[in-house]
Amino acid sequence: MIYQPEDYTNINYTEVFIERQRRLYSIRSSIEKMVALRLYYSTGGAQACIDFIEDWVMTYDPRRKMAWLPFILFPRQKEFIKWLHERSLGAKELNDGLDKRSSNMGGLVEKSRDAGATWLCMAYSIWAWLFVDGVKIGFGSRKELLVDRIGDPDCIFEKGRMILNRLPVELLPQTFSGHDDIGFMKFLNRSNGNTITGEAGDNIGRGGRNTIYFVDESAFISRPQKIDASLSQNTECRFDVSTPNGSNNPFYRRRMKGKVGENVFVFDWRDDPRKDEDWYARKKKELDPVVLAQEVDRDYSGSAEGIVIRSEWIKAAIELALPTTGIKTAALDVADEGKDANAVAFRKGVVCSSVISWYKGNTAQTTKKAAFECRQRGIKELRYDKIGVGAGVKGEISNAGYDDITAIPINSADSPTPGWYIKPTSIKANDGKKNEDMFLNYRAQMWWLLRRRFEKTWEHVTGKRKYSYEELISIPNDHELIAEISSVTYKHSGSGKIQIESKKDMARRGVPSPNKGDALAMCYGPVRIKHGATWGRASAKAA
Repeated sequence: MIYQPEDYTNINYTEVFIERQRRLYSIRSSIEKMVALRLYYSTGGAQACIDFIEDWVMTYDPRRKMAWLPFILFPRQKEFIKWLHERSLGAKELNDGLDKRSSNMGGLVEKSRDAGATWLCMAYSIWAWLFVDGVKIGFGSRKELLVDRIGDPDCIFEKGRMILNRLPVELLPQTFSGHDDIGFMKFLNRSNGNTITGEAGDNIGRGGRNTIYFVDESAFISRPQKIDASLSQNTECRFDVSTPNGSNNPFYRRRMKGKVGENVFVFDWRDDPRKDEDWYARKKKELDPVVLAQEVDRDYSGSAEGIVIRSEWIKAAIELALPTTGIKTAALDVADEGKDANAVAFRKGVVCSSVISWYKGNTAQTTKKAAFECRQRGIKELRYDKIGVGAGVKGEISNAGYDDITAIPINSADSPTPGWYIKPTSIKANDGKKNEDMFLNYRAQMWWLLRRRFEKTWEHVTGKRKYSYEELISIPNDHELIAEISSVTYKHSGSGKIQIESKKDMARRGVPSPNKGDALAMCYGPVRIKHGATWGRASAKAA
């Protein structure tokens, strides 16, 4: 590749396209040049792969005005290709004939968000698929749609199709047929017998044997032990590629045992010459702190389990003077049994005026008391958790004659509400995160949204950042409430989703059930409103 930019934020792509057209004309005008080029790509090792990528490969980024651009590697990306080759096909050449797995094959890739690692792994695989004989490469991830979904540029195999569809036909296999050889989760090179295949979920590694196997987002695999068992018989060259996901997973343990530069390769955001401290400052404002820690800072402790709502955030919200205009609602957490308490939180605007609790009474008595308290405060909406003993709340309100109170059932074990937790920067961008991918269930979503309200309030009060009052929260100086909401913890599930500590787990460590805390979380959480026979999401103002 002749073109070598000094400023990666201002690449002259016109020059790159002109150079590519000149090169294409040259090889098409001389069969000797074409043969020589193919021979170089076949025998030149890692540097030949780097040149192949920069000579021909296109990449796709819908956030840019020009979505399709030549893949110009920055220095750390070139180092990655060399490291990958040294620990895969390069090592295989040195170790051919050995029965046991060589210690210098495979490895772990710890990456920041948007490092281009998946594009690089696929580009390397296609280079090997085209020019290196006897290669079978596998890709696996926790969900099938992350591995392959026709037309979705976010998935692994669609990236491969994008690369292949834009290569000169002279570089493709002689018998190549896009219709027959490029299928769902499978690329076949009939000229040399090479394949690239994909798998998902617990089936990762069960598809025969592979020269190289890439496990995408390895730290988020639901049942990693099953994957480890199957892959141990599948390949001697496994690469785990992922952003961090706390410390309670095999990816973290492998990372801590490995040595950077040998069997661990690190992609830090600072390795990208297009990013600087100003870029990081913007991301810090845009992203949730846990998301920032996990996907940008590669921080295992920052993305690990911990307290949901910090005490300093809570202090900033105690009796904070905020408008009481807007939504008026209450939320009832019905006692399960034994020493558990009933609790009702009352909200006007963004202000929680009070949270009350009591121990005595069955479901009917509890419902009547909650409805009576709502009427006294001029509140006509009562949210309640319909799981277990709470299932009868709606009927009891109707039986008691509180027709002016609308009962809204909430299932804390239900799936999160539809939509984005982090909206993508554009319609086609892949930098967003949906609620269903962020949270294990609705309870996790409502507690996390409550967390963000408290955090924003603390930032607003301390002058770190200003928010509109609709994003803040004010709570009463209720010591029981404060103790409850500051004691709930979270962790990441096996699939990498945020999971709030259950009441049973809290009881095991001697912490009382957060009845007032759950009522408060319901008060500020999003709800589904019934329209006819269909449940849809409430308006943003209702949350």
